[in-house]
Amino acid sequence: MSQKSYTTSFDVRFRDLDSMGHVNNAVYATYLEHARIKYFDSILNLSLAEVDTVIVHLEIDYIKSLQMGEIVEVSLIVSSIGTSSITMDYILTNGSEKVATAKTVQVLLDGTTGTSTPIPQEWRDLMN
Repeated sequence: MSQKSYTTSFDVRFRDLDSMGHVNNAVYATYLEHARIKYFDSILNLSLAEVDTVIVHLEIDYIKSLQMGEIVEVSLIVSSIGTSSITMDYILTNGSEKVATAKTVQVLLDGTTGTSTPIPQEWRDLMN
């Protein structure tokens, strides 16, 4: 039940757009992934590429479309830490307006066996 928040931002790129001229719905999941990468690097001092996690749950509620030239700001908090899972809640804005909310649950895996493994205490301390 952490309340430590983390915020990062990204430019909306031309490649993010769909044929209707706004950010494609699937790209929002990529924005969440980039925020998690930066969170792990900034808060846990780990590269997400070195951590064996899998997303087991993803939900996104779209509120307003994003357009080319806007900056998307992604704020996240770790809302809960289970034995082997981390739940993150996200708010995405275009700087002034909320454009989406999201939630992910990722599970930490043992890279050798592929089974879930407990979240290290040092991670818990840094995320709380």
